[in-house]
Amino acid sequence: MAENTQAAGNQPADNQPVFQIEKIYVKDLSIEVPNAPQIFLVRETPQVNVQLHTESRPVEQDVFENKLTITVKATLSGDRTLFLVEMTQCGIFRIQNVPASELELVLGIGCPNILFPYAREVISDAVTRAGFQPVLLAPVNFEALYQQRQQTTQASTQNTSVH
Repeated sequence: MAENTQAAGNQPADNQPVFQIEKIYVKDLSIEVPNAPQIFLVRETPQVNVQLHTESRPVEQDVFENKLTITVKATLSGDRTLFLVEMTQCGIFRIQNVPASELELVLGIGCPNILFPYAREVISDAVTRAGFQPVLLAPVNFEALYQQRQQTTQASTQNTSVH
C-alpha cells in the first residue's frame, strides 16, 4: 500500500505545466566572404551589424518549433563586406498546461533564451572557420525585445483602427 502511495506521489498532476526541450538544431547556416582573398590583407577594424528575429509555430498539439534567426554582417569603409553570416537556430519544445496568456511569453522569451547560446557558438565557430577572429555576440535581453515588439504591434493596431 505504501508503494502505491509513493508511486502516485511521484507522478505529476495532469494539470501541472510542462516545459520540455525535445530537440535543438541548426536549421540553416550560411557564411559568405565575397571579397576574399583581398579582404584578408586589409587591417581595418570592421563595423559589425547584428540582426535578430524570433518566430514560433505549432508543430502538433502542445509541441512548438521556435526559430531564432541571426544575421551578422561585418563591413569595412567603402561598404566592402568582410563577411556575412546568416543562421537559424531552432528548438522543438513540448509545452503543456500553460495558459494562453503565458504561452506567448514562454515562446517569445523563454525559448529564445535557451536557443541563443547555441546560436552564439555556431556563429563564432563559422566566422573562425572562415578565417576571421571570432565574433562573440553580447547577451540579448529577449524580454525587452518581446515588450518592444508588443508595443510596436499595439501602436500599429491603434493606427489601423483610427483610420
